[in-house]
Amino acid sequence: MGVIVRMKTDYDVITVGGGLGGAALAKVLAENGKRVLVVERETQFKDRIRGEYIQPWGVAELPKLGLYDTLLEKCANEQPFFNTIGMGPPRDLRTTTLQRLPAFTFYHPAMQEVVLDAASGAGAEIWRGASVRQVRPGTPPAVTVERDGNARDLTAHLVVAADGRSSAARGWGNFATQRAKAKLLGAGVMFENLTADPQVSVSMMNPFLRRNAFLFPQGAGRVRAYLIYEPELDRLQGDSDVARFIEESLKTGMPNDAYAGARAIGPLASFDMTEHWVDHPYRDGLALLGDAAGSSDPTWGMGLSQTLRDARLLSSNLLGNDDWDRAGHSYAEARERYFGTLIKTTGWLFDLLFERGTEADQRRARALPLLAQQPDRIPDHVFSGPDL
Repeated sequence: MGVIVRMKTDYDVITVGGGLGGAALAKVLAENGKRVLVVERETQFKDRIRGEYIQPWGVAELPKLGLYDTLLEKCANEQPFFNTIGMGPPRDLRTTTLQRLPAFTFYHPAMQEVVLDAASGAGAEIWRGASVRQVRPGTPPAVTVERDGNARDLTAHLVVAADGRSSAARGWGNFATQRAKAKLLGAGVMFENLTADPQVSVSMMNPFLRRNAFLFPQGAGRVRAYLIYEPELDRLQGDSDVARFIEESLKTGMPNDAYAGARAIGPLASFDMTEHWVDHPYRDGLALLGDAAGSSDPTWGMGLSQTLRDARLLSSNLLGNDDWDRAGHSYAEARERYFGTLIKTTGWLFDLLFERGTEADQRRARALPLLAQQPDRIPDHVFSGPDL
């Protein structure tokens, strides 16, 4: 086998985005002696409606990235129980999932700071308040970064786009985006002053209204609440809709006292829950990671777990292969396989619980009583992951 000769570049890896995926990848690579630059446009992370729940299969990725103890010590709340109202007692994830682990919750901006600090401590260079204006795949790939009013062209052996669902780098790389059939809408808001048990997540599924309400406690009376709802309902958006958010959640079937004393301390916003993805998230020195590579239906709360899986897959392929082009393709193939499993299994759940029509109603009439009697009949890939 020939020796891989690399041309000189400004960095080994440049990540576009310093959220969970970009920062976790940067941490692992920097710890292993790679020259890593993280470009993050935010000087201070703000509350936006994003994932704040890591499923047990995602929590299992944290020790492999060296982040389990760090998150638990600085921002994460262990949540071992999941209560689906009407489906028996709360489920103990530590005994019923493949990983035998709890879920994690946290305030998303705090998590971002913790992981980015970990990347910096490992030796990654962090540019905050900087914006990537262009990514050019090639040999080597290059990025144009604007910082302090000046634009610079930088090269790397690999550019990693971790810039979210609306990734600009995905477009610059000419990746074709695929979309699934239309799903529901989702709204989220942060409440304080609630008496929710910090160890128990709560879900109220109402297939007959095509809705699902969630409560994810973060400790100290803070709870992130979500409502998944049909697009025909007027979009829930802004401070003036908080009372309506609570009203519609109660209509979904949440207990009457679930929101007693609730005070909103963050924005209320709604978003489309439809999946999107690219078929092979690597080409010509540009790898897509996390939501930039593909986002599953957020109804099932797997986005952060997918991002952690991506960071682990890509870092292990890069560190185990001198040929980074081959490593990029190996990562993309592995990503396609596991993501395809999640799309398929959550598609089953959506069709069972939320599909419209007489046939779907008849299917629910047969299935839901069986699931109430034996909840373990339902595929568990949401909690136990694509390796199940």
